[in-house]
Amino acid sequence: MGLLQLSFVLCIFCIFSVLGFGVDPALRINLFNELRLGDAFAGVSQVQGFHNETRAFIFQDTARELKASEGVAEEILKKLRNRKEFTILATVKQEPLNSGVILSVHHAEQRFLELESSGHRNEIRLRYRTESQQPHTDIFPYTLADGRWHKVSVALSASHVLLHVDCNRIYEKVVEPPSMDLPEDTSIWLGQRNSAHGFFKGVMQDVELLVMPQGYISQCPDLNRTCPTCNDFHGLVQKIMELQDILAKTSSKLSKAEEKMNGLDRCYCERTCNVKGLLYREDESWTDGCKNCTCSNGTALCQPVSCSPPLCPPDSAPAYVNGRCCQECQPMCMFRKRVYMEGERQALRDSSGKCSLFECRDRTMRRVAPPTCPELNCVETDQLALADRCCSICRGHDFCAEGHNCMENSDCISLEEGPSCRCRDGFRALRDDEAYCEDIDECAEGRHYCRENTACVNTPGSFMCVCSTGYIRIDDYSCTEHNECDSGQHTCDENALCFNTVGGHSCSCKPGYTGNGTLCKALCEGLCQNGGTCVSPDTCICQAGFTGKRCETDIDECSSGFVECDSRAVCVNLPGWYHCECRDGYHDNGMFSANGESCEDIDECGTGRNSCANDTVCFNLEGGYDCRCPHGKNCTGDCIHDNRVKHNSQIWVLESDRCSVCSCQTGLVMCRRMVCDCENPTVDLFCCPECDPRLSSQCLHQNGLLAYSTGASWVESCQQCQCLQGEVDCWPLSCPPVDCEFTVVPEGECCPRCVADPCQADTIRNDITRTCTDEHGLVRFSGSSWIKRGTECTLCQCKNGHVCCSVDPMCL
Repeated sequence: MGLLQLSFVLCIFCIFSVLGFGVDPALRINLFNELRLGDAFAGVSQVQGFHNETRAFIFQDTARELKASEGVAEEILKKLRNRKEFTILATVKQEPLNSGVILSVHHAEQRFLELESSGHRNEIRLRYRTESQQPHTDIFPYTLADGRWHKVSVALSASHVLLHVDCNRIYEKVVEPPSMDLPEDTSIWLGQRNSAHGFFKGVMQDVELLVMPQGYISQCPDLNRTCPTCNDFHGLVQKIMELQDILAKTSSKLSKAEEKMNGLDRCYCERTCNVKGLLYREDESWTDGCKNCTCSNGTALCQPVSCSPPLCPPDSAPAYVNGRCCQECQPMCMFRKRVYMEGERQALRDSSGKCSLFECRDRTMRRVAPPTCPELNCVETDQLALADRCCSICRGHDFCAEGHNCMENSDCISLEEGPSCRCRDGFRALRDDEAYCEDIDECAEGRHYCRENTACVNTPGSFMCVCSTGYIRIDDYSCTEHNECDSGQHTCDENALCFNTVGGHSCSCKPGYTGNGTLCKALCEGLCQNGGTCVSPDTCICQAGFTGKRCETDIDECSSGFVECDSRAVCVNLPGWYHCECRDGYHDNGMFSANGESCEDIDECGTGRNSCANDTVCFNLEGGYDCRCPHGKNCTGDCIHDNRVKHNSQIWVLESDRCSVCSCQTGLVMCRRMVCDCENPTVDLFCCPECDPRLSSQCLHQNGLLAYSTGASWVESCQQCQCLQGEVDCWPLSCPPVDCEFTVVPEGECCPRCVADPCQADTIRNDITRTCTDEHGLVRFSGSSWIKRGTECTLCQCKNGHVCCSVDPMCL
């Protein structure tokens, strides 16, 4: 087959794969089939769907637990784990005002992938964890909970997310890439977040996960892929960065290899032995004193020399010779019936004290001239006369200083009449004069004193007792159990009790704390609310903007006088903070100043944002407008609202919001929320949920310990939550805008703050034109990271031209 034909076939195959006619089954996860929906789950039943090709199920308002079993969940997780591209598909018909989760993949409080539709706030929420292991929520304003059928598709490709509803592209965003590093016990829920929250109400059909980019084409075949995905681009960038690392490491290794090769060119490589400054080649043998040695693979192997008694002629006798280990036959002399060896001397003194000195030479005792005797500095009673010299010496004379033949591991000692050799402690003599000695292996010969919980290790001239693992030394020969608690060498938390055990220790949290002992957290009765942190038993530290024993009270910065907004803005209190919002008739000019100085007047007349009837003239005013009647005319005072005429003084309820009441007053439309009077028995509970006294309308807090009445709101895990008719709806807490290059979210807080040091920032506005140069001289793009040269645990990152390095403690 020609190259052109092969290319054509591959092209056709790719097109059909993307269009959904050939999606690899290994990449498609049908949640209904995997969970075997309808067979064993209460609270769901099969109904007529959007089409008849697949099954549809209604999720009823009853207790249910649609959770994948451990085996099914693990099979799904294998397909999702560490993936960068996937698509969530669903066809849904959600009840109005319901806030429910379509699909949730989470581990404890960590939501790795969750799709939720809120009918209360008319928005779609996508929750996941980023590559920096931070929770993230993307919000798409869209009303999905309207009682109608909708096809929903959310596609993620690296930092790119696409939302399609009914095959129309609704939103497209650039986000931080998600992390799908899923733990083994991650759970998968359908139609709910867990057994207590996020219940979806309505009908679902074709709920699938496609582990591929732009999987929405499988749902809407008319949409075709025309461009590479962001993951394709990110993958290319990642490969370039990896090649940079490989190039740098390879260059470093080549440089070191060249240095070594240059050195090898000047020498011949051979395993040699270096003994006492002398170099011996492989298999070369030598005699070292009283040991025969051989160089074997770079190690000197030595054995004691075996000496046989020499057979000497009558005029000679066996004797030791300097530098030789064994006795050799040496000439001897007979003098006055005594044998003298070659070189030995004898002093003879006559009755007058005159001394004559004789020395054995060539088997004859020859007279030699005695040396001049030095003056002695000791008393006469301490002066000694020796047999081999004519000069007297002082008692304690150092014979060893005159020279001796004591070799390695043997020490010379001065006796009364001359020097002598003694083996050092831990060594034994190799010959009878102890001039040569060898080490005693006390461990092998059982001549040690090591007791229980120790191991004997031989050392030159001695031995040592090494403690067994988990034990500490009490003296040179014995060890006791290691008390890691007393020594401080334990892993217990500072708020835990340490208990010593055999070979280790155990930890238990102190009263008022909870945990496994290695990590203990303070326990506060009732828990800390609104993101507060329990720092000690029954003591909460609140986030900024909250107060109270349990951080249950929001600080109203507006009423407390802490805030002074511009005259064109009004202070609006929010949970945990506030902001200056432009008054009616004003809008922000885009500068978004904190105190509202950026608010400017809206020209309602010029923009057509007014309700003046045709018989009046619109006049713009500061912060508003006026409908004026031309001179000489009799105007009706009617209003134009939603392209309809409303008569002067007419009152009506908005069609899009039955809880808002509007009125026409001389050409101006005034709208407000309905006033809730809970004492009125006819109060509309839909508009006034706080007036609903029914227990079924109450909500349970995420911790399962607190109950809220309908209409109540609270903050949990940096989310604003509200109870509405028994359902909990949570959305990300609003944060004041920050306009800076580097931001960080301090521990215990929810909103980012500006920082000047880029190395302290956890979020930056990456500018690819601001590069860094690493230690190899390579140029790095902003946002790239690498392992520092010469280390294994130091990770460096380029942050807009700044190199920031830190050590990973888990790597050490």
